[in-house]
Amino acid sequence: MNAFALRPWSLGLALYAACLGSALAGAPAAAPPPPAAEAAFDDGPYIRYGDGELIARWVCAGKVLERRYPAARWPVRVPPRCGFERPILVRAPAQPPADADDAAVARIAALSDVHGQYDLLVRLLQGHGIVGRDLRWRYGRGHLVVVGDVFDRGPKVNQALWLLYSLEQQAREAGGGVHYLIGNHEAMALGGDLRYVHPGYQRSAAALGDSYPQLYGPDSVLGQWLRTRPAIARVGGMLFVHGGISPDYVAGAFDTERSNAGYRASLGTPKSVWKDDPQLLPLYNGKTSPIWYRGYFTDPALQQAQVDAIAAKLNVSRIVVGHTTHHHIASYFDGRVIGVDSGLKNGESGEILLVEDGRFSRGALDGGRLPLLAGERLRDED
Repeated sequence: MNAFALRPWSLGLALYAACLGSALAGAPAAAPPPPAAEAAFDDGPYIRYGDGELIARWVCAGKVLERRYPAARWPVRVPPRCGFERPILVRAPAQPPADADDAAVARIAALSDVHGQYDLLVRLLQGHGIVGRDLRWRYGRGHLVVVGDVFDRGPKVNQALWLLYSLEQQAREAGGGVHYLIGNHEAMALGGDLRYVHPGYQRSAAALGDSYPQLYGPDSVLGQWLRTRPAIARVGGMLFVHGGISPDYVAGAFDTERSNAGYRASLGTPKSVWKDDPQLLPLYNGKTSPIWYRGYFTDPALQQAQVDAIAAKLNVSRIVVGHTTHHHIASYFDGRVIGVDSGLKNGESGEILLVEDGRFSRGALDGGRLPLLAGERLRDED
């Protein structure tokens, strides 16, 4: 039988449908369905120190959840609810790490500009044996350096912060270290410049009744911890800093410890204040400050001899920086400068610098090792 042949009853039904369609042809079109509601943004925890307790808040499926935990003895375990999938062991308020360099470090891993791309961060750390499948420290006496800019752009800033907060203690217990450095986006977000904050975090802050910077205020666990982080660190005989040390900055009475103390005391200061403060302006100005400088890659007048002189004055073999995005981790100025911002912020690719007994390589997302490249200068960028 022809598949398209109609039985009598189906013919009648088809004629009825045709007539009905003809009758409705002149009717106004039905209103389109309403747009789907914006997906709920699971977020948290945001934990602050209370009077003898911790106060933890989450935004789960758009609803605020609050729990309180006695803080009679540290650490205090905060179980997962939503947002970050692991329990958090909250320590007593953090103290600034020592500025002294441990030149005997045999293994160093470094990356920068995570910008909320937590999943890529985890892939790199797991792929190169820095954390296990359980997200716990597996790097032994090695050191992980995060060269600034975990904040802004991406949707999982808070998860990345809690992971690094947790790994810091685990690394210390294993004889290693985690060094989280302050970048320009930490300064921007905590100082109220919210141009690059993911909109999900704006909704979370509104649900919690706070501004976004207040979620990381000085009384919060992460906010207090961030305010003890350095902007400049020496690890394994190398200097790590988000933007770079410019000739103008180092020409003054430069001192790493004094610079770090300045950042710790002022992190969260809005631009309206620091731009008119002669003590703070060198720390935050967008051209020559350590968290903003791009001249290693964009200043055609900068010469090898100047960079060598900066490294000599700082008594380091190399200067490792983030902030200026490249396609790959690469070395510049005859290996004196290494740029580790490899584009993680775009959420598609990224690399990690690996230093093992003085040998340098690039770690890929698939766990492979690649040689360190010699890079080319870039144009300036916003």
